[in-house]
Amino acid sequence: MDEAALRLTTPQSSSATGEHAVGPSAGTPVPSGAEVVDYAGKTIIPGLISDHSHVGIFVGLKGAPENYSRDAILRQLKQLEAYGVTVMALGLNGPLFYELRPELHGGRLPGADLFGADQGIGVVGGQPFGSQPPVGENQVSRPDTVEMARASIRQMAARKTDMVKIWLDSAGGLMPKLKPEVYSAVIDEAHKNGLRVAAHIYDLDDAKAIVRAGVDIIAHGVRDKPVDSEFIDMMKARSVWYISTIVLDYTNFVFAEQPSWTREPFFQRALHPAVRAQLDDADYRERTLALPATAKNRAAVTTNKQNLKAVHDAGVRVGFGSDSGVGRGRASGTRAHG
Repeated sequence: MDEAALRLTTPQSSSATGEHAVGPSAGTPVPSGAEVVDYAGKTIIPGLISDHSHVGIFVGLKGAPENYSRDAILRQLKQLEAYGVTVMALGLNGPLFYELRPELHGGRLPGADLFGADQGIGVVGGQPFGSQPPVGENQVSRPDTVEMARASIRQMAARKTDMVKIWLDSAGGLMPKLKPEVYSAVIDEAHKNGLRVAAHIYDLDDAKAIVRAGVDIIAHGVRDKPVDSEFIDMMKARSVWYISTIVLDYTNFVFAEQPSWTREPFFQRALHPAVRAQLDDADYRERTLALPATAKNRAAVTTNKQNLKAVHDAGVRVGFGSDSGVGRGRASGTRAHG
């Protein structure tokens, strides 16, 4: 807005009244003793909430269990706060999450507020990250039976997780897949404990299967083919949320193309020095653009965008998530802005 002014009461008055206002300078009354912050020429937006992000997984170019540390997570949360983003850390959380969450909720630590889906439910030898994940054993649960699945969910519920995460897909047939009886038990037990369940998927068939099983959130967009009326009707009938995470596949190749926004300070200052050096490396860019996976990622982005429009136009509930914090280019905060 032109000549916008943010009106904040002083600590003395705010404790009593909580008064605040935002609006054009000419038409916004200023209470006596208030602090006035002039934002003329700038844009004021509400805080953003990423419903699908991660913390403490990657630092620079490296994913490793030791990255799930207090210092690393708080650095990422400070950066998220600077970019106006609160996060749902959708799985891959260790015990440290439960130490940090109440401190962040209570404003006793600097940084964005933090919510999370505990460890999440993965597959033995499969997703997330296959048999050698860059996370510790206490950051993902891999139950292989119905009994183990239910026990895992009861443990998460006892820890007061905010949500449950399931990794369903097989990474294009390269890894074992979560058994239907296991993910069905996860969803049933979660609902018995008052918890919603989000599912990591790629294919339309998996998305349909997990919606039939009662999932509450599709945590990635469908990218293998166009969504159909059956899927859309199920999503609407069951009030399932859809989070497309278009940024995921996009960031696998876009930095090699170096569009103009990648040189802007808004993006550059969020990068770890090692990531910045890699993105500036001509050999890296040439190799990335030549990879067969790059063509697949481009196609996935196109399909994901088309499917997002289709579900949105049909009235499906759409949430926002960038899947930041996993991978080298998905810097915390920046990807929430496009």
